[in-house]
Amino acid sequence: MNAKTFEERLKKGKEILEKLMDPEITLEESVRLYEEGMKTIEEARKLLEEARLKVETIERKYREVGEGGEE
Repeated sequence: MNAKTFEERLKKGKEILEKLMDPEITLEESVRLYEEGMKTIEEARKLLEEARLKVETIERKYREVGEGGEE
């Protein structure tokens, strides 16, 4: 898989949305772009969830250090 950042995926999603708004787009192209967009959104969502879990882990680590004294 081509490693892309959250921001790159977000940009790609916006580009796909712009293409989908084109009144000249065919039904076949719309479906293809919709599928690509959904995949892009899911990839971005997974990265966001990973970041959220990492932040929670960091917060928990430093909360425990604060409660238990210095490490």
